[in-house]
Amino acid sequence: MRIAFILFDGVTWLDLIGVYEPLTKLKSNHFLEDLFVDFCGFRKTAKDIFGFEVNAVKVRNDLSGYDAVIIPGGPGTRALQHDTDFISWMQTATTVTYKISVCTGSLLLGAAGYLADKNATTNFQEYEALRPYCKQVLHQRIVDDDNTITAGAVSASIDLGLYLCKKWAGEEAAETIRRKIDYHSPV
Repeated sequence: MRIAFILFDGVTWLDLIGVYEPLTKLKSNHFLEDLFVDFCGFRKTAKDIFGFEVNAVKVRNDLSGYDAVIIPGGPGTRALQHDTDFISWMQTATTVTYKISVCTGSLLLGAAGYLADKNATTNFQEYEALRPYCKQVLHQRIVDDDNTITAGAVSASIDLGLYLCKKWAGEEAAETIRRKIDYHSPV
């Protein structure tokens, strides 16, 4: 399983890390030995609004070679959904099996055309912004519509990570990882 985490300026890091932590434990706990993760960006670095910066491992790479693309949210998504160069890069993921977002990352999935005729969710403050991109906005924590998976606001990121653990490696894996990270919500 090859996963691309998408980096951009204005990201909310917890959106990314909340999913990353449980998923990487799939490999370290021997549930998904072939897990491989890349941090992919449109630019070499990505900063949140406070200046915390992370370097991308891959820059403007073709995303079609991944099994999953995970897009976090953050204030930067509001402008990026209208950035034609960024969205064109996102569209290189057309053949990717799993298109996944946390919070307002769904606006980027939508702008790339991946939510057309799909149900989706986002941060509760951005339901109206998401509405033009999808069939229906659902007020749910996680929405899985034919492997296009969207999660609500930032606190849903760990829930999404555990959901993906269960989807890809089974309930035992998800429950083991939930206990190891001492997360108290059920899988």
